[in-house]
Amino acid sequence: MSLDTGTFNEIRDLVYRHSGIALADHKQALVSSRLSKRIRILGLGGFDEYCMRLQADESGRELVLLIDAISTNVTCFFREVKHFEVLAAALRQSYAAGRRKFRIWCAASSTGEEPYSLAITARENLGEDVDVKILATDISTSVLARARQGIYENKHVEKLDREVLRRWFLRGAGKADGYFRVRPELSDIVRFGRINLARQGWPIKGPLDIIFCRNVMIYFDNGLRAMLVARFYSLLREGGILFTGHSESFSGMAGEFSKIQSSVYVK
Repeated sequence: MSLDTGTFNEIRDLVYRHSGIALADHKQALVSSRLSKRIRILGLGGFDEYCMRLQADESGRELVLLIDAISTNVTCFFREVKHFEVLAAALRQSYAAGRRKFRIWCAASSTGEEPYSLAITARENLGEDVDVKILATDISTSVLARARQGIYENKHVEKLDREVLRRWFLRGAGKADGYFRVRPELSDIVRFGRINLARQGWPIKGPLDIIFCRNVMIYFDNGLRAMLVARFYSLLREGGILFTGHSESFSGMAGEFSKIQSSVYVK
């Protein structure tokens, strides 16, 4: 089953228009590989038939599954740990100044490791008298389903500090041996939902204290990046912080943000 350039262009145009993800020419083989399985499941004859299926699907479900298939989800607990050190210091400072309500948005939650890392950081650096809510969103329905479960194999948590693992995870037993579930103290403050960053009308109310949007804007063009940075700015409170990926460049887009350090900006 081969994906010709014309059909690839049709697929990537659909992906761009509905998700903002700009697939480069060299992604043709990756798209072919990831969609071949879906085509076999549907019992279709090839990529041309799959494109017709996408165009005819008024429900939009197949388009969601297409974006699920081509989305790249690489994550781990406390990825880029220095960001969490900056976050911890900022939370402690705000708490010491009297703030008792915190609203955090994780805009690319993937399978949940990042929002739960945010929850652990908040719980360990703020008092019991604090109202903390974390909104965790992603465009992929499949990773959101896994994130909501909050269950991880040992290989995903083995690098965590042993005390952190003991405090914030429940160890499975019997058939669940080798798995860990996040404790309710974490899952109760994290709410998951699907948001397409490229679309208007996010169901989010500010002001927010923290936004984590890391390693997702690298898939967008400069116009969409600039729009997102401006919208993040409008949602943050004065003194709120935006965390981005280290490989993401916003030269000329940061507007009124002040740069704290590489990939960390304050309003």
